[in-house]
Amino acid sequence: MYFVSSRHALNGVAVVPGSKSHTIRAVVIATLAEGTSRIMNPLNSEDCLSAARACRLFGARIDTDGAGWTVQGAGGTLATPDDIVDCGNSGTALYFVTAMACMADGWSVLSGDHQLRRRPILPLLEALRGMGGQAFTTRGGAAAPAVVRGPLRGSTVRFSGKLSQYVSAILITAPYLSGSTRIELETPLERPYLDMTVEWMRSQGVSVRFDETGYHWFEVPGGQRYAPVNRSIPSDWEGVAFPLGAAVLTDSTLTIEQLDFAGTQGDAAIVDAFQAMGADIVVDTAASSLSVRGGKPLHGITLDCSDMPDAVPMLATLACFAEGDTTLTNLESVRLKETDRVARMSEELAKLGARCSETPTTLTIHGTGGRGMTGAVVNSHDDHRIAMALTVAGLALDGETMVSGGECCAVSFPDFFEVMNGIGAHLEKRPE
Repeated sequence: MYFVSSRHALNGVAVVPGSKSHTIRAVVIATLAEGTSRIMNPLNSEDCLSAARACRLFGARIDTDGAGWTVQGAGGTLATPDDIVDCGNSGTALYFVTAMACMADGWSVLSGDHQLRRRPILPLLEALRGMGGQAFTTRGGAAAPAVVRGPLRGSTVRFSGKLSQYVSAILITAPYLSGSTRIELETPLERPYLDMTVEWMRSQGVSVRFDETGYHWFEVPGGQRYAPVNRSIPSDWEGVAFPLGAAVLTDSTLTIEQLDFAGTQGDAAIVDAFQAMGADIVVDTAASSLSVRGGKPLHGITLDCSDMPDAVPMLATLACFAEGDTTLTNLESVRLKETDRVARMSEELAKLGARCSETPTTLTIHGTGGRGMTGAVVNSHDDHRIAMALTVAGLALDGETMVSGGECCAVSFPDFFEVMNGIGAHLEKRPE
């Protein structure tokens, strides 16, 4: 399905759904807890539903109908799955559930869609083997399908630190192991996601110590248990980036409501980044909202993206409409997402007339204020954040921008099409 956008201004009020990262942590921790958990305002996206389906195979009873989810936890005594654990497109679900699977008595086979079967899982499997588990990939490579079995014991494990999901996977499982677990990181990236995991663990009654300055080590005593979850999921800053960016790029007046300004979502820093480029954004923390007056001149900046990797597609898009170069740095983990988002964004923005250059760890967009750019047929590469970023670009360009595979937005923002049209985007859907 093509998502088709053309030059339009936005106006009105938008509300973005709950956070994917928070929702997946909530349902995995609720699965490990004993008793009934209630998760309010979850994100009912494909990634989050994949996590819920995976957790059911380990013995949790999960009702995902309605505005909230109810989870009857397995209490740390997990069932051996009677089927392959299909995590869909969700790398977070795959990594978290792979570690959790080692708490079941038998073997678990974990896989996902074609993109997930290209994402690296070997460093996590090596860590699980170092903790006493058995873990390998079925094809002998670095990606799923993976086969794992426990038991695990508290141990010291080491990661490069490029992907926070490996670290969070071990952290979430560690309280249920015998002995203490220590995780050491060489180059910690994506630190807000590590903060988010620690905050969730502590909120559910588990003790965690870590290097709060450098994030080079974490320690979790064994023999602990999670309390049932009873929390509301905050709005997803990763999703906020798209209507916010669209309003900045166009002659728009937009308010985004029900935002979380006190949480641990690294992508909240995208507001500071947009403002640094010249965007007119007013934040009202008391009202949990922000207001945008779009169409202001933008200028290039240099930005460290190590703590907000998911914001890179929208940042790269915005940079095309700025004057001068924008260089996004520390992008190692961005190349390991659903796609190599550095290469794919450079490739697709070029089809719109932008000029980009890249190194293994950086992406530079040579901004021209949008001059020389026009709508074109572009490819989402079945990556939800690329699909949304390219759709947003079309709102500031002459002609039509046709984004193939636009329906993949459902992975993280199932109501993207409806939310954007509700504020005047006039997006269309056309068959490919």
